[in-house]
Amino acid sequence: MAIRATESAAARVQAFLTKRGKGIGLRLGVKTSGCSGLAYKLEFVDTINQDDQTFESNGIKIFVDAKSLQYLDGTVLDYVKEGVQEGFKFTNPNTKDECGCGESFTV
Repeated sequence: MAIRATESAAARVQAFLTKRGKGIGLRLGVKTSGCSGLAYKLEFVDTINQDDQTFESNGIKIFVDAKSLQYLDGTVLDYVKEGVQEGFKFTNPNTKDECGCGESFTV
C-alpha cells in the first residue's frame, strides 16, 4: 500500500505548513459526498491519530486513516496550475467513475 506526492504537491504542502507555522504533514481521506458517493478531504496534521498509516514522499508526511486507505491505495497527489486555476489533483487507480464536476468519485 502506498500514497505518493509529486514534487509540486510536496512543495505546496511544505509552503502551507511553513506559512501556518506548525504541523507535521497532511491528512488525506475520503468522505461520503457528492453525486458519485465519495469525495477527497485534505487537512493539516498536528497530531497523529491512532489508526493513521504514515507515508513519506518527497520530504512530506501523508497520513491516511484505515477506513480511507482502502479507497486511496496507490493514489498520487499532485499540485497543478491550469490557466487561472490551480489546486491539488488526485490520480487514484481505484476510481471507477467521477461526477461531471470532478468533486466526487466512485470505486
